[in-house]
Amino acid sequence: MYWKAFPSRIEVLPAVAGTKFTAFPASNHHKMFFEILISILWSISPFGEAKVGIPYALLNDVNIYLAFVFCFSANVLVFPLMSFFLDVVNRYLMKWYHYKKAAIFVGRRAKAGAGKNVKKYGFWGLMVFVLIPLPGTGVYAGTIAGYLFGLDRKKAFLANTIGIFISCVIVWLTTVIAMGGFS
Repeated sequence: MYWKAFPSRIEVLPAVAGTKFTAFPASNHHKMFFEILISILWSISPFGEAKVGIPYALLNDVNIYLAFVFCFSANVLVFPLMSFFLDVVNRYLMKWYHYKKAAIFVGRRAKAGAGKNVKKYGFWGLMVFVLIPLPGTGVYAGTIAGYLFGLDRKKAFLANTIGIFISCVIVWLTTVIAMGGFS
């Protein structure tokens, strides 16, 4: 007997040919839950954020409003996680050469991308930087830029949240319209 996993169900297949037992029957609710979970993971991932999570959810038949709410919320959660990482974990890991080298590289990239805007305009510069739905301009880079420029934590959170919201609206509307509009 062996296990075979599918996105919508797990089947136990007997070693002998014949009948097959389904442990979890496939249903639309299981499939949608799985697709929402994957969308949330994309939305908290530094490789995509909600810029990938929202289109993934919509292209996999998740309700358009649920897709927006879950992906936006997951993307907002990145700020407190990154802030904790920068305040606590980062300070501890800076003792190691390879980590320090990588952290300095990431910090320089965040400063280069957001530097002029955040330094000159503060809150508004950070918000505009985060709201642009392009690679390297999301909440990860925004949190790092706010940290490096010493912005107040509450203002940086608000700037990131507003920027994420506008970015999510742009990505959401673009995807919905490209898929044929609201129906």
